[in-house]
Amino acid sequence: MEKQGPVKNGAEPCPATNRVSLLNCIDLSSPDIHQSVSLIKQACLDCGFFYVINHGISQEFMDEVFGMSKRFFELPLNEKMKLLRNEKHRGYTPVLDELLDPDNQVHVGDYKEGYYIGVEVPEGDPEAEKPFYGPNVWPAPDVLPGWRDTMERFHREALVSDTKGYFTVYSFLFSTIEIYLIYYLCAFREVAKAVARIIALALDLEVDFFDKPEMLGEPIATLRLLHYEGQVSDPVKGIYGAGAHSDFGLITLLATDDVLGLQICKDKGAKPQIWEYVAPVKGSFIVNLGDMLERWSNCIFNSGRLTWYKEVEKVIIAEYTTLSTSVVVVILLPLLVWSTLHRVLGNGRERYSIAYFVEPSHDCLVECLPTCKSEKNPPKFPPVKCGTYLCQRYKDTHADLNVYNKLQN
Repeated sequence: MEKQGPVKNGAEPCPATNRVSLLNCIDLSSPDIHQSVSLIKQACLDCGFFYVINHGISQEFMDEVFGMSKRFFELPLNEKMKLLRNEKHRGYTPVLDELLDPDNQVHVGDYKEGYYIGVEVPEGDPEAEKPFYGPNVWPAPDVLPGWRDTMERFHREALVSDTKGYFTVYSFLFSTIEIYLIYYLCAFREVAKAVARIIALALDLEVDFFDKPEMLGEPIATLRLLHYEGQVSDPVKGIYGAGAHSDFGLITLLATDDVLGLQICKDKGAKPQIWEYVAPVKGSFIVNLGDMLERWSNCIFNSGRLTWYKEVEKVIIAEYTTLSTSVVVVILLPLLVWSTLHRVLGNGRERYSIAYFVEPSHDCLVECLPTCKSEKNPPKFPPVKCGTYLCQRYKDTHADLNVYNKLQN
């Protein structure tokens, strides 16, 4: 492991480390809900990362998904660029498209490529007008020969879950790859809801608190296939597989192959920061808390032990809703509200992962939960609409699409 070089803004260099973080493991099939709540609460107060096992998605199914992801990323670049992400954040993101840590990634973005798949909403549907809803971008069936057999086999597997009737009746509307990936999204969503229910109990809320239509009833749920090409990270030069960042939403589920690379920083305010690897555990998902849960919990679940803000402030719109009226006001607040910092270091080996980002609905007002505030601990953040917050975060971290248009011209 290379030594960490100096970083900007006066921070101390990150020491080289091979330490592996010991994370709690939550068994979603366990009947002992009290133990699960206790383990998640402990994990959220400590570092905001934990494993979930026995989640109901078979290892065979996961292996197939990783195999299909690999086949996509093996396509020639010109084929992948035909599926370049659009303004709805659907489709392919090339290497260096995303810049997550501009303070330390000087003039260069992440050495990874990705592929976004979101909630499928057809054109013409009023819901498709929302920023993160709309039709997905799909590869042409003739570009990836052999996918159809795999998709049909997993389509048959999908018929054993509660979502199958829909796919049975309307399967003629979708290609086999679309059916497969939509089912995969549904399977992930059920795991996310199971985790969210345990988190609700850990926050002394009703178990179905996050199931409400304005929250996870109509979520912004985004699946992202990720591929790290084997670049060796060099922190001295600001080269990372993925720069240090926090996730934007409620929770993230991450499936990885067996290549080590993901690191977390339990105390983001420490100097120097200490980074620990998160070991891949076969058959598990790695779960981490996002910025919105930090806001909701009023930093009780802040995942980093020390809440801090960037000095640069930015105008952002927050909508306050009362019983009789809705007033839009402009507020000055810190640019970013961080949850757990994590990053990916490349070691020369190819690495594949699949992230499932779970956010509430576009119109959900994210504000301090009633169980997380008091006279002595008032709300630390103003309310903010989920859609507004996410749009700003995506804009801040992804390349402007006009850059690609200019290159093509």
